[in-house]
Amino acid sequence: MAAQFQLTMRSGPNPGKVFPLEAAEITVGRDTSNGIAINDAEVSRRHAKLTLQGNAYALEDLGSTNGTFVNGTRLSGPFTLKTGDTVSFGENIVLLYEAAFDPNATMAAPAKPAKAPMAPMPAAAPAAAPAAAAPLPSYSGQVPAGPAPVPAAGKKSGAGKVVIIVIAILLVCLILACVALFLWVDADKTGARWCMLPFRFIAELVGGVCQ
Repeated sequence: MAAQFQLTMRSGPNPGKVFPLEAAEITVGRDTSNGIAINDAEVSRRHAKLTLQGNAYALEDLGSTNGTFVNGTRLSGPFTLKTGDTVSFGENIVLLYEAAFDPNATMAAPAKPAKAPMAPMPAAAPAAAPAAAAPLPSYSGQVPAGPAPVPAAGKKSGAGKVVIIVIAILLVCLILACVALFLWVDADKTGARWCMLPFRFIAELVGGVCQ
């Protein structure tokens, strides 16, 4: 049958070892022929006996040398165990009587609380358009960032002055050349040079006669 109770060793040769109680009658002792074998010098070869009575086990000492104890009290006759009782064999062997855990039992899962409906998220407000940058104020007498551009008319006037100077020089040279030429012609005492073209027209205008 499936174990409803078990003994768990708290102190002794195998602490933490679990002895499931599955038979209607179980003997406890040092000999390996016992239903619960505990290899310790304080345990007699046949130390105690567990008998199922209804829904609980009754524990009885079998005349052991070091005695059987429940919750620190030595037994002098059968004792019905309750869940949580401490069973001792001698002074150092201590076991806990407890309900057995069935690994195949289905545990009811706690009901999950119903989720509250989520409120709709508020629509995000449209982002405000960035404000236009204000124009920088202008101040009277403000120093300009760079030199003022020179108007193109100044360049043209300078070029015109150069042209006028060149023309004046050419006119002076021409006048000087004419003067020198007339002096050269007039230097001829015979007057023959005045009859040469184009001086001949000038001579006739002033009343000269050329043959």
